[in-house]
Amino acid sequence: MSAAQAKEFDRKGYHFPIRVMDATDALRFRTSLEALERAEGGALSATTGRKPHLLLTEWASLVRHPLILDAVESVIGPNILCWGSDFFIKNPGDGKIVSWHQDSTYWGLSPPDIVTAWVALAPSTPQSGCLRVIPGSHLRDQLPHRESYAANNLLSRGQEVEVAVDEAMAVDVVLQPGEASLHHVRLVHGSKRNESTDRRIGFAIRYVPTHVKQLNPGQDSATLVRGVDTHGNFELEPAPVADFHPDAVAAHARLIDAQAKILLKGTRPKSAVPNDDPTGR
Repeated sequence: MSAAQAKEFDRKGYHFPIRVMDATDALRFRTSLEALERAEGGALSATTGRKPHLLLTEWASLVRHPLILDAVESVIGPNILCWGSDFFIKNPGDGKIVSWHQDSTYWGLSPPDIVTAWVALAPSTPQSGCLRVIPGSHLRDQLPHRESYAANNLLSRGQEVEVAVDEAMAVDVVLQPGEASLHHVRLVHGSKRNESTDRRIGFAIRYVPTHVKQLNPGQDSATLVRGVDTHGNFELEPAPVADFHPDAVAAHARLIDAQAKILLKGTRPKSAVPNDDPTGR
């Protein structure tokens, strides 16, 4: 990102599109994901879908992709942790939506110098239910949210802002496979149903500078992907040496369980939550 683009990000809270790979590479990642879904019975398990970069070498390489990190560095500086990664998948006609919300609502991270890179592995368009953002809404600080637990909502609690959202201001974040967007942790955003004939597949990577802290009780963890960490606010996560290596599987299970306890505090029991993803997609 140029200095002008970084300044615009500060003002609007988002930037797109950023070409991070060509369509052939995007298809390779999509094919890998869909093979993994078939291996797990047709849909990705909640466990594998959370921080897959700790389990699978291909996704570990993607969270470290230099073109993604170059853009992220323009916004948060050179010392970068990957705090989380997960998939956002809407199948044609499944009716899934994402209500207007801020990512920062339950994460407990401070200060809010946090950015999400959303990498498209399939066309993300208004018809397929692309990300929609409210420009400048990240400047309003943390907003109150209500929790609906709606079955068709991809968010862990069905959370939505308790303030009026002027949808006439919404910007559609249109991305082609291999393109990415960046958005600030406090940007109000959401998405509509997938009305297309193709899947809408995105891989969201959460990046924080090393000075950020977890304010909620418990030991949180993250992966150092660029620069150095002189703060020690997070347990540093190991990279997998091979796909589903026993050491990686054990570390992944321990780390996502610890993070879930931090992020799901105060939520309903897991059996009552339609999508038990503590990052709050």
